[in-house]
Amino acid sequence: MVLFCLYPLLTFVKKSMNMATYKLDITKDHCPMTFVKTKIALAQLKEGDTLEVLLSEGEPLENVPRTSREQGYKVLVVEQVAGSVYRVIIQK
Repeated sequence: MVLFCLYPLLTFVKKSMNMATYKLDITKDHCPMTFVKTKIALAQLKEGDTLEVLLSEGEPLENVPRTSREQGYKVLVVEQVAGSVYRVIIQK
């Protein structure tokens, strides 16, 4: 699948009803790379697919959901998963 060749940090999680879920861990990255990587990943998904992004609190947590909405994506979930790590689920 071309997706994995172009973006090796993107992991396929599951597929149901012609929609897929992918996971992207950007907890070690800093702005502006957090949204750059998120945007590249979202661009490769099909309409209706979701991207589960793991990120750190602070600037990434503020910027990724906000910028995703501004770009026309739907932010479904923003939740803390452990310590300073959060999960943001974005639908294309």
